[in-house]
Amino acid sequence: MNTHQKPNIVFMMADQLRWDFLGYAGADFLKTPNIDRLANESTCYTRAYSQHPLCVPARAALITSMHGLTTGVLTNGQWIRPDYAEQGIRTWPERLNELGYQTAGVGKMHFYPWNETMGYQYRSVTEDKRWPYIQDDYFKYLCGKGSRKFTGMDHEGYLENKGAIISRNPWGDSWDHFVGSEAVDYIYQRNEDKPFAMMVGFTGPHCPYDPNEEFISDIDPAKIPDPAPSVAEDCPLVKKANHEGNLFPWNGVDHRDWNDDHKRKVRQHYAGLIQQIDREVGDILAALEATGQLDNTVIIFTSDHGDYVGDHDMAGKGTYYEGSCHIPMIVRDPTMRQHQVCDQLVTLTDVTCTMLAYAGAELPSVTESIPLPMLPYMGEGRPDVPERDSVLGWLSNASMYLKGPWKYSKYDTGEFTLFNLEEDPLEQHNRIHDPECFPIALEYEQALTKESLPMIFAGHHDLVVDTSNTLWQSDEFGGENFVRTYPMPVGMRSIPKEAQTDPR
Repeated sequence: MNTHQKPNIVFMMADQLRWDFLGYAGADFLKTPNIDRLANESTCYTRAYSQHPLCVPARAALITSMHGLTTGVLTNGQWIRPDYAEQGIRTWPERLNELGYQTAGVGKMHFYPWNETMGYQYRSVTEDKRWPYIQDDYFKYLCGKGSRKFTGMDHEGYLENKGAIISRNPWGDSWDHFVGSEAVDYIYQRNEDKPFAMMVGFTGPHCPYDPNEEFISDIDPAKIPDPAPSVAEDCPLVKKANHEGNLFPWNGVDHRDWNDDHKRKVRQHYAGLIQQIDREVGDILAALEATGQLDNTVIIFTSDHGDYVGDHDMAGKGTYYEGSCHIPMIVRDPTMRQHQVCDQLVTLTDVTCTMLAYAGAELPSVTESIPLPMLPYMGEGRPDVPERDSVLGWLSNASMYLKGPWKYSKYDTGEFTLFNLEEDPLEQHNRIHDPECFPIALEYEQALTKESLPMIFAGHHDLVVDTSNTLWQSDEFGGENFVRTYPMPVGMRSIPKEAQTDPR
């Protein structure tokens, strides 16, 4: 039993799990009893979105509680500067360490370098399924078993089946079983005199879609809903870029010619990976219960982004179509243990301030994350923060503004979309050229610009030399030995408007 007062926190995040492939969300073609059980005792957020629907930008925003425009991380090839501490940035594990928490990162984190701690006191690493040469803890485990990590190309039928394969490693040696087992071991072995906060990063159901046979044998592909149809005139250049991107060696699959049978098989294997994750969730819940910690543990389950699995004829993620950016979000507060549904807009990054609020931490003053609504925060009272009424999304090649039923997106191809999600949940009717919708498109473009520009500036705060436009009258600056403050701390990133005017 716990001897401390603060709640434990277990934050489980699947990789590339869309919101509608879970039993509690209405998916009756697969079995997710453990996640469903969690949902039945939790607050479920029906309008949760990833502002940055790519693996690395989503994680950079999570670890810092900052929007991707502020971190500057908008692609998978970027990461937070190694001297982030000198910029005044603190990660959520670092903040919880200061409050006496034991912090653990188990599974996929997608840090650069991969063994970076980012403040976690304990790490067990199982990195991205697409990076087989990383010598992480899973790599060492497999070597000890006389096996290794297998890429998609290592499997017969990988290209022909568009990435849908059966794993060469048995379930007991699979990616996510190792992650789940490591999380369970940590729960049993940690110091129970202190609260703990553990993030569990599953590697599935990210492609390659490589479940074990026993986890797809009970899934009938014919019962899985068909993907959202592709509309020929709707963003053809975005779809072309999606197909070309998947042809690169990291994947190598040609989706330009995939048909309905291919998509059904992919969706079946994707569902199988979700069933495997559900089993690991069950083991983690059982470990918390067996150690007497379930009633003092806040549990969060979500995903970094979704997967089209054939929607609009695309594969993977990286746009602001629903399949890519709409995610599941479940929070179990042990003082409530009841099911409630929240239809307010929330984001993945809001998880960070939610964990900080439960830990009793002072919420960071520089943040684009707010605590999730409708939670009691262990009886402490909900932090006094505004409710989110819109979502601003950004990637290196796309942006989105979502408010009410309307979602406005634009891409570096020059293509735009405007969908009414209440009337058109499958996004079949792009209203961007509808004259009646021009006022909405203009309003959302103005809002996107107004919110984005200050964050774009903030994302370059390390380049700031003068925060108050006073150097022109400084004897120190006028001399030959002036040394600039570098990097400029985040807390000094805002330059008053009156100081931005050239004094001449």
